[in-house]
Amino acid sequence: MEGYKREFIKFLESAGVLKFGDFTAKSGRKIPYFINAGDIKTGEQISKLGEFYAKAYFEKLGNKKTVLYGPAYKGISIAVSSAVALAKGGLDVPFFFNRKEAKDHGEGGVFVGYVPGEGEEIVIVEDVITAGTAIRESMEILSSLNGTKVVATFVMVDRKEKGKTEKSAMAEVGEEFGFPVYSVVDVYDIIEYLEEDEANFENVQRIKNYLAVNGAKQ
Repeated sequence: MEGYKREFIKFLESAGVLKFGDFTAKSGRKIPYFINAGDIKTGEQISKLGEFYAKAYFEKLGNKKTVLYGPAYKGISIAVSSAVALAKGGLDVPFFFNRKEAKDHGEGGVFVGYVPGEGEEIVIVEDVITAGTAIRESMEILSSLNGTKVVATFVMVDRKEKGKTEKSAMAEVGEEFGFPVYSVVDVYDIIEYLEEDEANFENVQRIKNYLAVNGAKQ
């Protein structure tokens, strides 16, 4: 495993973002581990997270100028920290996020921050994709921005789970909307990391058993 992947998983675990137990995903599935960006609670942690997203961005998109979109609520801090990290790397990009309910006073509208216009390209930054539900919701929200185009999505972890078919949710999203979904690490990287310590045996087995049922076939 590449060093930065081990560093990232270690960071997720130490920050309490990566948890093991019994959880229910947004898709309704019962899952043995949970990735929750909402557990990032300090300036140092969110700064570090943004650096990992920026690293992935530069690796996949280079210096391409886009607009970062962070879906409320967890995506907001990811978008802000990623934009800061990208700026430190020499790429200054705007960002925006949505309100859960449209504001009917003041500046109004459903979006906060930079609102992209005709011809501009958008990158969605999320914490994780399980069945693709959250991304589809984001695409519905972004559909009101005429003339814009989503060109990629970045997430922390590819859970390698099937979506509506036997394909992975990330692959389905990519095929459905025509853009790639990138992740810093995937669940098999997490398994490899956990297997380095025998104390993690039970968690590893539960994840493997879960993937045997819900894992993508391709």
